Amino acid sequence: MRRGEVAGLRWPDVDLDDASLYVRRSRNRPKYEHGCDGKCDRDRAGYCPARRLARPDAGNTKSANGRRAIGLPEELVNLLRVHRDEQDRERQLAGQLWHEGDWVFTSPTGHPVNPSTDYHDWKRLLRAAGVRDARLHDARHTAATVLLILGVPERAVMALMGWADTGLAKRYQHVTDKIRRDIAGQVGELLWRRATRPTTTSGGHAA
Repeated sequence: MRRGEVAGLRWPDVDLDDASLYVRRSRNRPKYEHGCDGKCDRDRAGYCPARRLARPDAGNTKSANGRRAIGLPEELVNLLRVHRDEQDRERQLAGQLWHEGDWVFTSPTGHPVNPSTDYHDWKRLLRAAGVRDARLHDARHTAATVLLILGVPERAVMALMGWADTGLAKRYQHVTDKIRRDIAGQVGELLWRRATRPTTTSGGHAA
């Protein structure tokens, strides 16, 4: 899923009993307008003490193909159940401050996740995990590559990824072909070439 699609998920879109979710919308990047009638001295409306949202929290997906169903592995279903329970505890702690919007991923007061906040959380997660720096969108590229390596039919991959153009799938073909060749080479090295090499004795002579 794209970052905006994940941030735009609402609980009615997630069917944990059926192990599936439905992508129906994408979270918009917040855009504000002044609500102070020009009385504040802030150039940017986002810094206005009385700022107002200038567009909805969420809108349509990137394309019609973006509206799609995605199956969930059992492990992810379990994680989402735990996440829902934790969110219920946050709702109780927040009390009247809680903003009820049915968002799957929220701030501690129930507001939808800000893309900027999500970006910085992702970077912190990478550092904590001790892995190389990468964009969150790179994880989506990895998912597409893995699906193709596993031999999932191209049309099914397109449906899962929300692609409308077959050209998008073909962009990954050179990557998956190279990986398949590398795997074949490693298997050949293990099963045939290594097995046929002459062994040596302690004196360095071929046995």
